[in-house]
Amino acid sequence: MAKHGKKYNAAAAKVDRMKNYTAAEAVALVKDTSISKFDGTVECHIHLNVDPRQADQQVRGVVVLPNGLGKTVRILVFAQGEGARIAREAGADHVADTDEWIKKIQEGWTDFDVAVATPDMMGRVGRLGKVLGPRGLMPNPKAGTVVPAAEIPRVIKETRAGRVEFRLDKTANLHVPVGKVAFAQDILTENLQAFLDAVRRARPPAAKGNFVRRVTLTSTMGPGVRIDPNL
Repeated sequence: MAKHGKKYNAAAAKVDRMKNYTAAEAVALVKDTSISKFDGTVECHIHLNVDPRQADQQVRGVVVLPNGLGKTVRILVFAQGEGARIAREAGADHVADTDEWIKKIQEGWTDFDVAVATPDMMGRVGRLGKVLGPRGLMPNPKAGTVVPAAEIPRVIKETRAGRVEFRLDKTANLHVPVGKVAFAQDILTENLQAFLDAVRRARPPAAKGNFVRRVTLTSTMGPGVRIDPNL
């Protein structure tokens, strides 16, 4: 088990590990116990009462955080012709409209945070599954990142504003950033609540009993703070 330093231990001592805090209390504690010298990211980790192996118990969705994430998001759009023009005018950082882009990504280039694609490009994009899939960058209709050319400006705008995709991992957990430590408490709490509400809306019909088992909020390098899962 990894040993923690004095600063971490002092911060962790402020947190009652047996208590489930309210969202506002947890945000205040996470801000108070952040020990990174830089403006750390605040992340929410949720453990769900579902079986990730079952197709009818998958949890996936998108939420636009009302106050953004406080970071620059690099967007790549797979589009050609009119779609490529629309993407450039909408402010995409990169527009992959040729096979040269496909080759570049196959060779390992992934200097972007979000990938969007038009349906007619998915045949080519599918060849990038081994590169994009493990990094969570593969465009997907369910995540709202495979859209007609006319929808590209909306997706880019939402992504810049704080659009976050969440997806169940193999251990039935969700991990999503909800802002920065420097954010005001009420702004962080609002972002957190928006994410929690979106997760509950994404509950699959096959889920039984208490859907949300455990909610933990943490900052980069800081201790985890448990939140009442029934909030």
